[in-house]
Amino acid sequence: MLVLDHIVVAGLTRQVATDFVQESLGVAPLAEGGHPYFGTHNHLWGMGTECYLESIAIDPHASTPSHARWFGLDDFSGPPRIVSWVLSTADINVTLEHLGPDFGVPVRLERSKYHWDISVSDSGALPFGGFGPALIQWQPPEHPCRDLSDSGCRLLKLQVQHPQASSMQNMFGHLLKDARVSFSDGPGHIFAEIQTDHGVVTLE
Repeated sequence: MLVLDHIVVAGLTRQVATDFVQESLGVAPLAEGGHPYFGTHNHLWGMGTECYLESIAIDPHASTPSHARWFGLDDFSGPPRIVSWVLSTADINVTLEHLGPDFGVPVRLERSKYHWDISVSDSGALPFGGFGPALIQWQPPEHPCRDLSDSGCRLLKLQVQHPQASSMQNMFGHLLKDARVSFSDGPGHIFAEIQTDHGVVTLE
């Protein structure tokens, strides 16, 4: 089974991505960090016990990696927006074998007490033209949601719009039992409806 782990918002800079999320949610980020392997840095918002929101961008002070950055960030341009949704799995190797080579291979990372494997393709691009999910396997018991303060925000709905929505539904429908996640036909786009203290907002 797969579980929605977190949603990723990218920007040309971390500040741009973070401002976009903070202005939408009305909540300042609750944690920050860096990823030397990919040359990126982020901010985080807790959204309950199992899901969080991440803003991310290339870190201008980090060394440029010799490999592609995750979430297609090497090719990112334009305004801040949702670039990925990440599903957690108990066995990333088995899951990737089932889903196929377009989803990449596991890359092992660590930061402080956190250790995880995440799927990344050779190009850094995500499947389904950038609208499919990344896969992640956390090494228990540590997970960011255990340590993040609660932002008071809750994900209500994640809608993935794509010309191959039916293929995505067939691929994930039996693995992801989450009524919040839906697929619809149309040009590639990802929408997240989030309950905040000032009402429901839509990130996209």
